[in-house]
Amino acid sequence: MATIFCQKLQREAEQLPRKPIPGEIGERVFQHISKEAWELWLKQQTMLINEYRLSSFEPETKAFLREKMEAFLFGDENVSPQEYRPQ
Repeated sequence: MATIFCQKLQREAEQLPRKPIPGEIGERVFQHISKEAWELWLKQQTMLINEYRLSSFEPETKAFLREKMEAFLFGDENVSPQEYRPQ
């Protein structure tokens, strides 16, 4: 089990086993985001898809989710919908 310093969690954590997505952003995630933080993103992504009733097949949805993923993983932006209220 390899570890990295996770930019999202700001601590050492288990590295992902491989790039989670292709391309340059996938390499960046692999190098700087832990398995735990990636799992947090997947939950956040599911919530966004459900709250906004998005279709993951639409190019606009893919671009929207990529933007939100980068903000969630590498920024400190809250990417939850404004109207979202946890139950």
